[in-house]
Amino acid sequence: MPASLTLHNQHTCFGGTVGYYSHPSETCNCEMRFAVYVPPQAQTGPVPVLFYLSGLTCTEDNFTAKAGAQRYAAEHGIMLVAPDTSPRGTDIPDEDSWDFGTGAGFYVDATQAPWSTHYNMYSYVVHELPELIDQEFSIRADRMGIFGHSMGGHGALVCGLRNPERFKSISAFAPIAAPSQCPWGQKAFSGYLGSASDSWQAYDATELVKAHAQRDLTILIDQGTADPFLQQNQLLPEVFEAACQAAGQPLILRMQPGYDHSYFFIASWMADHLRHHADVLTKD
Repeated sequence: MPASLTLHNQHTCFGGTVGYYSHPSETCNCEMRFAVYVPPQAQTGPVPVLFYLSGLTCTEDNFTAKAGAQRYAAEHGIMLVAPDTSPRGTDIPDEDSWDFGTGAGFYVDATQAPWSTHYNMYSYVVHELPELIDQEFSIRADRMGIFGHSMGGHGALVCGLRNPERFKSISAFAPIAAPSQCPWGQKAFSGYLGSASDSWQAYDATELVKAHAQRDLTILIDQGTADPFLQQNQLLPEVFEAACQAAGQPLILRMQPGYDHSYFFIASWMADHLRHHADVLTKD
């Protein structure tokens, strides 16, 4: 194991392994953590890789322990990579608000001090982490996809729409789909990017799809109808849906009756999302 990558623990799972790692990140200027599921197919050759971005307050462990994704990743021969949601331990004042700072990096590159020194999660997810995974694991670097939940669903939409050459498939669970128009997004964008709302558009999927529609790619979104944050207008899937329709972006938005915002919801539809990505990433 190279000195730059530290393996903390590892578990056998569905014929593959789950590993928890850390490494010094040049992008975030601190130690960053991530989890990897290596499917059994990686023993005989490179495999596609799917990045999962978690939501507010989460770490790399929430998805890895709760989503039940490894079973389906093993079936399809796809590696799973789940990064942490923010830098940690940077000693920035007011870093510990639950919806801003630690655990709430929002997958942007901050431009405002003091956040800009460490909070560069967009570049970390799009550039540094995929390049590290390509260097250290047996993957098909031309077969990468991205998905996520809530804040991470927002991140997956943004990273995927802005980087079609890197991410060939996109899906999301209950994403913050129009962050410039909701309280969570407005708080995060103001703090990380400043008050000039023009700079927010680069991290708002509803705005991005107008110029970055991928008409040969279908985005899958699942949203629970009993999600309290849907009722609080934090998620706004209907706003993103309208933008996709106007831009010609293929979208499957499924409103799931009775489901909430929890990992019970995510686990219920995980098989469909892995199949959605496998249809693209494992196709010859």
